[in-house]
Amino acid sequence: MPQPSAKVSLTGIKPTGEPHLGNLIGAIRPALRLAEEYDSVYFIADYHALTTVRDPRLLRHYTRSVAATWVAAGLDPARTTFYVQSDVPEIFELNWALSCLTGKGLMNRAHAYKAARDRNVEAGEEPDAGVNMGLFNYPILMAVDILIMESDVVPVGKDQVQHVEYAADIAGSFNHVYGSSYSFKIPQAIIPDVGTGHTLPGLDGRKMSKSYDNTIQLFLPENKLKKLVRRIPTDSTPVEEPKDPDSSAVFQILDQFAPSGSADIVAETRKRLEAGGMGWGELKNVLFEVLNTELTPLRERYDELMKPGSDLDTYLAQGAEKARDRASGVLGSVREAIGIGR
Repeated sequence: MPQPSAKVSLTGIKPTGEPHLGNLIGAIRPALRLAEEYDSVYFIADYHALTTVRDPRLLRHYTRSVAATWVAAGLDPARTTFYVQSDVPEIFELNWALSCLTGKGLMNRAHAYKAARDRNVEAGEEPDAGVNMGLFNYPILMAVDILIMESDVVPVGKDQVQHVEYAADIAGSFNHVYGSSYSFKIPQAIIPDVGTGHTLPGLDGRKMSKSYDNTIQLFLPENKLKKLVRRIPTDSTPVEEPKDPDSSAVFQILDQFAPSGSADIVAETRKRLEAGGMGWGELKNVLFEVLNTELTPLRERYDELMKPGSDLDTYLAQGAEKARDRASGVLGSVREAIGIGR
């Protein structure tokens, strides 16, 4: 249990789809481990999702689904601050205040915006075609998410480090102008260790990602989970021939997903593949059994939490109250520093 003086770690999760195995291995478990040494904050970034999700029914479902997933995966609401972004209106007032200190040139260099412009240019379209101001201003809102919780560290993937750097730049701009009255903490990005150092492959062998439509959802019924595992491509090496486990997406998922204490399963499977006599079909059966055993209790907890009026509603209501207590103190200091209010 972290000490009361522990540094603050903040994790934001955007609800843009159903959680999948890659989320659990690459983001959820590493971020949850931070609760052991940090004063941890986790939030569902539902307003961020508006840049792409335009179906209100889906947005509500994804928001609840992501929240339920984190609790089912081990998040303890009693030990953390856990809330939905839209339940903390202080975030959006601070967003305007910090927007007024952020240079457009900084936003022009944001990776997501530049990538959108590059795609348009390559397609022969106007550079800003289809770019909404939510996408353009996204880094400012993310900076506010970080700064309003007085975060010291933010666990992110390598492709997200720029967002934390922007938060530090924006905090620095505020501190330069108003620092004699109030100063933000300068946050730092940390890249969590996912254990093996590998990316979890998807159904087509590429990185498991909603963008590639190659994910294995976390809470599928057993029969659907088995069908997806059977779809993972393999080569035509005969059963009796030796095989390279590390070239197999099926084995890579097994290697990263086998629960602690199951190293013997991975080691024995590797030995049998390299010796020959184990076919890809049998390997897929092993993977399915490991996944199903690991995911069944999570699936049952998730299904309970997804019901209307479940414990999840209480967790999020209590978390919103804790988050607003944090945020209101910061916003009050900012308002006084910039001369807003009496």
